[in-house]
Amino acid sequence: MQSSSSVPVAIIGAGPYGLSVAANLRALGVEYRIFGTPMRSWLENMPNKMFLKSVGFASSLSDGSGTNTLAAFCKAHGREYHDSDWPVSIELFTDYAQWFQKTLVDNVEPIDVVDLSYSDGRFELRLSTGEQVSAAQLVLAVGHAYFTNTPGVFRGMSKDLVSHTVDHRTFDPFAGRSVTVIGAGQSALETSALLHEAGADVKVLVRGNKLAWNGDPVERSLRMRLRSPESGLGPGWKSLFYSNAPYAFRRLPQPTREAVVKRALGPAGAWWLRPRVLGKVPITLGTAVRSATPHGDGLQLEVVNAGKSEVVRTDHVVAGTGYRVDINRIPFVDRDLVARVRQTGTVPVLNAAFESSVPGLYFVGLSAAGTFGPVQRFVFGADFAARRVSKQVARRVGK
Repeated sequence: MQSSSSVPVAIIGAGPYGLSVAANLRALGVEYRIFGTPMRSWLENMPNKMFLKSVGFASSLSDGSGTNTLAAFCKAHGREYHDSDWPVSIELFTDYAQWFQKTLVDNVEPIDVVDLSYSDGRFELRLSTGEQVSAAQLVLAVGHAYFTNTPGVFRGMSKDLVSHTVDHRTFDPFAGRSVTVIGAGQSALETSALLHEAGADVKVLVRGNKLAWNGDPVERSLRMRLRSPESGLGPGWKSLFYSNAPYAFRRLPQPTREAVVKRALGPAGAWWLRPRVLGKVPITLGTAVRSATPHGDGLQLEVVNAGKSEVVRTDHVVAGTGYRVDINRIPFVDRDLVARVRQTGTVPVLNAAFESSVPGLYFVGLSAAGTFGPVQRFVFGADFAARRVSKQVARRVGK
């Protein structure tokens, strides 16, 4: 017989946002259950030699008090820490996040939710163990894994031929093979560097006519810092606004928010990545892939550059083309429940507490960027999201 239980709040997802919401709820004395393998996508779907684009002070999870920060973890464990002048390695960040989880959210259940529906004002979860869980409120903190964006010309192709940057923990299997990376952002450029360093014959194809690189914070003079202040999302007054005023961002007209989320903090490589790419990895700008067909053990690409068509043969393509939120792609969410969620396109419309049009259903992280701005694409946004959601949830349960 399948067991069943009831809980005031359920959280699906145990990455930075899910763990932050849970830690804040615990601090407020709210009973909850959280499901998912802690930091799974970070441990399984990101290269083991990568660095976060966020610097140290912008890479802490939220505990409601600001105590259990990355800086505090490094100090307590004798780890090297840089506040803003050097990137955070994924090894350091995942070690910190796992410590945070074991310290503050030790009740994570590493169980998958296989079905989520909504009935009579409650959320009904079916777990991979067969247990049925009913929750009055539910937080979806599913991260980015369901929202990978691959150019249409490559869709449906075997992963032996085409993959996304999220598919790789290591690039060692590509040693001696030709690999073409599509994209101009951090993930595409860092992937090209890691492929090159793993011994692959790699090239990068970029649709735009130039590459963008973030500036070195060490080289920024006092005058530059005053004119373009530092923020959790990098230098500049706009970045400062996106970082520190997500509530005000929500008040912008919806078309403006859409445009900002689409273009702000657009494709760019980190300053520390530049010497690992330029002069080492061939980059072709102004290039669009028109078609892709299997050819032998690899692919034949028809590309257009400066109005001229040419053929590029490669063993493998890696799409470094980012993510696009589409909550209809979350596989375990019942279609009737998705249909109840008011959306702009495929993005949920949220109120000031991250709550959707379905009472008690909250979206945090990348799914909330359309409402609260680019900060929800980064770890830095977890504190604002966790505080807002946990306070609303606590009021609903009478805490």
